Amino acid sequence: MRIQGKGVGIGAQEELSGRCQRPGGSKTNSSWPRLLPRHSTMHLLGPSLLLLEYLAFSDSAWNFRHPKTLYAWDGACVWIPCTYSSVKGGGHTLDNLTVYHNFTYDKKTKHYNGTILYNKSLKTKESTPSQERVQFLGNNRNNCTLLINPVKVNDSGLLGLRVTSGTDKWMASLNLSISESAPQPHIELHQEIREDQEVTVTCSLNFACRDYQVHLQWSLEGSVTTSTILSPERVATQSHLSFQPKWTHDGKNLTCQLWDPMKQRILSEKTVLLEVKHAPNLEIQVSPQEAIVTEGESVTMRCQVISSNPPHWSVSWFKDRTKLKEQGTTLVLPEVTRTMSGQYTCQVSNDVGSRQSDVVDLQVHYPPEPSWVQLSPSSIKEGVTVELTCMSVANPPPANYTWYFNEQEIPGKNGRTFQIPQVLVKHAGRYSCLAENSLGPGSVDREADLNVQYPPKGVTTVIQNPTPIREGDSVTLSCTFNSSNPRVTRYNWNSPGSQDHTSQKLTIQKVTWDAQPVKCEACNQWCSWSPSVNLNVLYAPRDVNIQISPNTEIQSEKRVLLQCQYSSSRPADVHFFWKKDGSLLKEGKTLTFGQIFPEDSGTYHCLVNNSIGQTSSKAYELQVLYAPRRLRVSISPKDGVVEGKTAVLTCESDANPPISHYDWFDGKNQDLHYYGQMLRLEPVKLQHAGSYWCRGTNRLGQSQSPPTTLTVYYSAATISRRAALGVGFCLAIFLLAIWGVKLQRSWKRIQRQQGLQESSSGQSFFVRNLKARRTPQAERPASLGCYNPVMEDAVSYATLSFPLGETDTRRLSSVMTPWRMV
Repeated sequence: MRIQGKGVGIGAQEELSGRCQRPGGSKTNSSWPRLLPRHSTMHLLGPSLLLLEYLAFSDSAWNFRHPKTLYAWDGACVWIPCTYSSVKGGGHTLDNLTVYHNFTYDKKTKHYNGTILYNKSLKTKESTPSQERVQFLGNNRNNCTLLINPVKVNDSGLLGLRVTSGTDKWMASLNLSISESAPQPHIELHQEIREDQEVTVTCSLNFACRDYQVHLQWSLEGSVTTSTILSPERVATQSHLSFQPKWTHDGKNLTCQLWDPMKQRILSEKTVLLEVKHAPNLEIQVSPQEAIVTEGESVTMRCQVISSNPPHWSVSWFKDRTKLKEQGTTLVLPEVTRTMSGQYTCQVSNDVGSRQSDVVDLQVHYPPEPSWVQLSPSSIKEGVTVELTCMSVANPPPANYTWYFNEQEIPGKNGRTFQIPQVLVKHAGRYSCLAENSLGPGSVDREADLNVQYPPKGVTTVIQNPTPIREGDSVTLSCTFNSSNPRVTRYNWNSPGSQDHTSQKLTIQKVTWDAQPVKCEACNQWCSWSPSVNLNVLYAPRDVNIQISPNTEIQSEKRVLLQCQYSSSRPADVHFFWKKDGSLLKEGKTLTFGQIFPEDSGTYHCLVNNSIGQTSSKAYELQVLYAPRRLRVSISPKDGVVEGKTAVLTCESDANPPISHYDWFDGKNQDLHYYGQMLRLEPVKLQHAGSYWCRGTNRLGQSQSPPTTLTVYYSAATISRRAALGVGFCLAIFLLAIWGVKLQRSWKRIQRQQGLQESSSGQSFFVRNLKARRTPQAERPASLGCYNPVMEDAVSYATLSFPLGETDTRRLSSVMTPWRMV
């Protein structure tokens, strides 16, 4: 609640500062002097009020906001939150503030009369003394908050705030309600309360003062939030309690207490009665109380509703969660049987819902039923742990058991289970048990037959053919055993050489030399392997190979060792043999060459044999490396060549590795600067005749051939030309001689001397009638032999001798220079 009003002018207008209806419908905070009844005053002063109201609201300059009524109690304090604002806008401030208690307005003096609680000029900045009971906590711009501490009972009544600002005046009023003791708080419940649905309850008190702290506390546990309101609209203290109600809260009191933390006492409290809507809350009463009966007795159960809001309207019964036909609050079970044992509940419903009671476990006691023995596991294998369990239904459960083996009591065994850690064949037989509880012993229903089973024992693999086994033979083996429970149903073999691996016999066709040990497996429900049997297959030596030392390249005249090796042989007694190029060489494991020669190169085999057979190694090509040897020059054609034809000279050699480089030389050891294996002369000239030799080189060394002579024959044209030249030359000499004799005998000596000089510096010509076709080896190197087949019948050879000078030697060298390579 807030009050708004406007100021009025001085004089008659101040009379209107009491209660006045604003055009908007609001009222002022002051009261009219009660001189006349309200209806009479309004009747008499109606026209005047209209005029004064117009003047009041046209001249008013302030709006005030504050609570209409404030509540407190004796000894507490009052906090008056108040704000104001100027209607005319900014720049207007208050000049003076006077607080009246139970004020009246004097029309004659046009002033207010009453007890002045506070008076202060707001133009000065002096602070209000703290010891004053009434304190102004605002300012002269917008805040008019007041504090009265402490308040007394006689402070109740009308409180007026007289303010002035220049020529404007205003009276704002509010009510103080001060009681002797603290008033009760107010509890608000805004919703229906249902069980387990969270609800919030508010406790409020129309009081709040910062100088007097109070606390609102609840009688129930829950989530509590507290707030204080100090505003021009309202002054209050609130506490909100949030909790989940239970059915036990129904009909219980909820109290909110006003607690003074300074004085540690309760100032006031408010209590309300909670009504919690909930499903029925119930319990079952059983007779007999323990719900334990012997078969044949009777049982009575009553479903008692402890609380229900709203009241319940149906009751149902359940056994082991199955609804029974019986209805009503009482369930009677006459002459119970063992099948009636179980868990019983009752269910009650109302408009809120349904609820079941706690479970009543009804136990019907009876003696043990006929017992029987359960074996675990069902298939009993020798060596495993077997557990025998005595199965008997009884209530209470049997407390003692008696065990029997083949109808003989087993001493020391009185538990429900009987365990044999490692069962043996001797444990096989009939087992039974007898159960007993507090009502007496039962009886034996049936016995359990313990059948101890085991895998085949004494499994052995037997070779059917005992003679020595050779590689490629057929072998038959048999799988035998001593005993088995249950019987053997299948066999398994580990040998891959048979097509059928499930029969008792195994046949291996063409056994291999490396046959693995063989074993068999006999199986019933379990399997047992026999020990492995070695076939001991006899075979010829295997993996025969040759190892050479050194294992690098083999050079002539070095030491070389060949060894014959093999991987295995059965029997182990073996012999070694060596073959070269298919011919038997020697016997022994090693083949030693103290100095190896090129003639030792060839294909070698090593042979190893035993009583079963013989095995040869792979061929080993032995290559001996050596420098060039046995070089010679072959000439084609071999019988000589006619000038103008082609001659091919080949440097033949024996070398390993082959010759990589050739050099050619003539009879004077002059390097011809040709490096091929074949030297081709095309066309052949007379100057090419003579001896030649070659030199060959590989990475191991070099060698040279002996000289070989190339014979060049004259062609027919050359012989004719030279014969004519020789005859003409001889005739000229003869004529000159005759002419000289005739000229002067005195010159004969000189002529002779001249003739001798011509003979020595010129040429001599003669024809030899010889049949030989080759120039004798004893002739000097400068002689040239020329063969003419056309003139063979007249002249066999024509030998021309020319004295050689330096010029002729250079000419021959220039002729012999060009060569052609084939």
